[in-house]
Amino acid sequence: MSTWSRSSWREKPIKQQPTYPDTAVLEQIESQLRNYPPLVFAGEARTLKKNLADVCEGKAFLLQGGDCAESFSEFHAHNIRDTFKVMMQMAVVMTFAGGVPVVKVGRLGGQFAKPRSSDTETVEGITLPSYRGDIINGVDFNEAARVPDPHRMVQAYNQSAATLNLLRAFASGGLADLHQVHAWNLGFVGQNEMTKKYDDLSRQIDDSLRFMAACGITSDTYRTLRETDFYTSHEALLLNYEEAFTRQDSLTGEWYDVSSHMLWIGDRTRQLDGAHVEFMRGIKNPIGVKAGPSMDPEDLIRLCDILNPDNEAGRLNVIVRMGADKVADGMPALIRAIEREGKKVVWSCDPMHGNTITSNGYKTRPVDAVLKEMKQFFQVHKAEGTYAGGVHLEMTGKNVTECLGGSFEITSENLKSRYHTHCDPRLNADQSLELAFLIADTLKEAHR
Repeated sequence: MSTWSRSSWREKPIKQQPTYPDTAVLEQIESQLRNYPPLVFAGEARTLKKNLADVCEGKAFLLQGGDCAESFSEFHAHNIRDTFKVMMQMAVVMTFAGGVPVVKVGRLGGQFAKPRSSDTETVEGITLPSYRGDIINGVDFNEAARVPDPHRMVQAYNQSAATLNLLRAFASGGLADLHQVHAWNLGFVGQNEMTKKYDDLSRQIDDSLRFMAACGITSDTYRTLRETDFYTSHEALLLNYEEAFTRQDSLTGEWYDVSSHMLWIGDRTRQLDGAHVEFMRGIKNPIGVKAGPSMDPEDLIRLCDILNPDNEAGRLNVIVRMGADKVADGMPALIRAIEREGKKVVWSCDPMHGNTITSNGYKTRPVDAVLKEMKQFFQVHKAEGTYAGGVHLEMTGKNVTECLGGSFEITSENLKSRYHTHCDPRLNADQSLELAFLIADTLKEAHR
C-alpha cells in the first residue's frame, strides 16, 4: 500500500463532503484548528482499545449511544447530563443483571456531521443543498443557511471541548457514584413496568452496597464505586476537521485523531479505495466500520486487512446495521467470513438505521423493530458460536417523542408533541432503558 500521511486521503476519491465556496477561508480555518489543543489524549484512546479488547474476547460489553447529530441550538448542560445519566442507568442494568463490565462510549463531543442520501432536498418546489450537520451548514431551509461555512468547525470544536469538560466532571465528580443509582432516574419517567424493574434493581444494588460497606469496601476506598470511565466517539465524516486534529503522540510516535477517543466509518463511505478508509487506516485510535445489507463478506475481510493489518484485538468494531427483516439473511455470512479468516473484531449492533420509516409525516423508528433487530443479532451470534459484543444507539435523555411504541406507547399522533431531532429519530430514556433490560437478560442467559 502507498505511504500514509494525515493528508493522504486528499489523493483518494471521496463521498459525502461539502463544497466550500471559498477555499482560501477553508485553508485558513484548517490551519487555525491544527494549533488548537487536543480534545482527548492518545493514552485515553489506548485505554479504550484495551477495554474493547476485553469485549472482543467476550469479557465485557460495549454500550455506545448518544445524539444522531449534535446541534448548536440545543447545546445545554442539562441535555449532556441527562444523556450521561440514562447511559449510566443502562450500564448498571447490564452490569448488575448481565454480570459483565460495560464499556461506555458516548456519541457526544463531536457528532456533528451527517451523511445524506441525496445532495439536495426539495420543499414546496424549492430545491436546496441538504443539511449535513451543524459543523457544515444550517438546518433552516433557506439558501443562506445551506451554504457550507468552514467557521462552523471552530464552533463545533468549542462545543466539543465544553462537552468533554462536563462529561469528565460527571464521570469523576460524584454523579457516577453507584450510591446515586436512584438519582439517575430522570424526572419525566413515570410509573410503568420498566421503571418498576429499574426501582427493584436499584434496591438490590443498595443492598449489595450496604453488604460491601460492612466488609470494608466503600466508594472512599474503591474508585470504581464512585467514578467511571466514559469515552467519546463520532463518525469521522468531515475529513478536513479530522486531519486538523490528527497529531503525533510524543510517547509512541504514532498518529492519533485527538478529536475523539473512537471514530467510525459510515456505511456510505467505506469504499476500499476511498478517502475515509485511507484516513482511518493510519490513525491508532480504536475505530469502527458500519456494515449494512450491501456489505460483501469479502469486502469486510479486505477492510479488516486495511484497517487492522496486525489483527489487534480492540482495534476494529464492526457495527452491523441490517434492519429487523434482514439480519438473518445478511449477518451470518459476515460472521463466517471473519471466523474463517481468524479476524479479531468487536461485533456491535446498530438497530436504528435499518428501521427508519415515515409516519404521519415524520421520520421515525418503531421500537418493536429496534428490539427485534437486537434480539436477532444475539440469536445469530448464539447460532454461530460467536460473541455479540455491543450495541450502538441513537438516543437521548430528553423526553422526546421521536420513536414509535415502547412502554410509553408513543403513537403516530404523539410524534409531533416533542419531536426535536435535527436529523434522525432517537430513543428517549424510557425506550433506552427497555432495550437495556432486553440486553441484560440476553447477557445473563449467554453467561450461564
